[in-house]
Amino acid sequence: MEFNEQELTDFKYTIEAALLASTEPLSVSDIKRMFNEDLNANLIKDMLRQIAEEWSSRSGEVVEVASGWRIQVRTNFQARLDKLEPQRPPKYSRAVLETLAIIAYKQPVTRGDIEDVRGVAVSPNILRTLEARGWIDQIGVRETPGRPALFGTTETFLNDLGLKALGELPPLDDLGELLEESPDMSEQMTLDVEDSGEVTIDPVPVHEAAGSQSIN
Repeated sequence: MEFNEQELTDFKYTIEAALLASTEPLSVSDIKRMFNEDLNANLIKDMLRQIAEEWSSRSGEVVEVASGWRIQVRTNFQARLDKLEPQRPPKYSRAVLETLAIIAYKQPVTRGDIEDVRGVAVSPNILRTLEARGWIDQIGVRETPGRPALFGTTETFLNDLGLKALGELPPLDDLGELLEESPDMSEQMTLDVEDSGEVTIDPVPVHEAAGSQSIN
């Protein structure tokens, strides 16, 4: 189907408005549902690239992440914006960050695999909290006695880091800094692990915890 210039401009501005209004990334399929006209995927992607180019000199940027496209504030403006709502830098327990890093870099893994790497029992609360946050999920079972659950990271985890695929994960030592810099990671995560039998470790800055564990 052929569209005239005015129609194409209207489509592009509608997509831009949707990106501004949406709290979640929009996939090409999401965008197609907005239109009665039959817009093909290539046309939509072309308009997304046009919007990204038009935003190239603005304070926001159009980026593609794992589950779609979104408009976000450029990181160099974030420090000043944080002053509008002062909050302490996010801190995560060493146990949480190590568990998340093991899953991210060695997935799919079982709870036993995580314990082998960390050398201590993994609190069920840690896994439940990571699942509730949407960063990990059960993606299957291992066909061994007991059929233990296999865990992997999710699209939400990649979205929050601003990544499209696992292959874009940074070196392990840089993961903590990426978590701290991401606006989507700004929530304070708290865990009650006192009944897990694991030694409780005081929360530490993310970048310190990420660098503390070597994953082979």
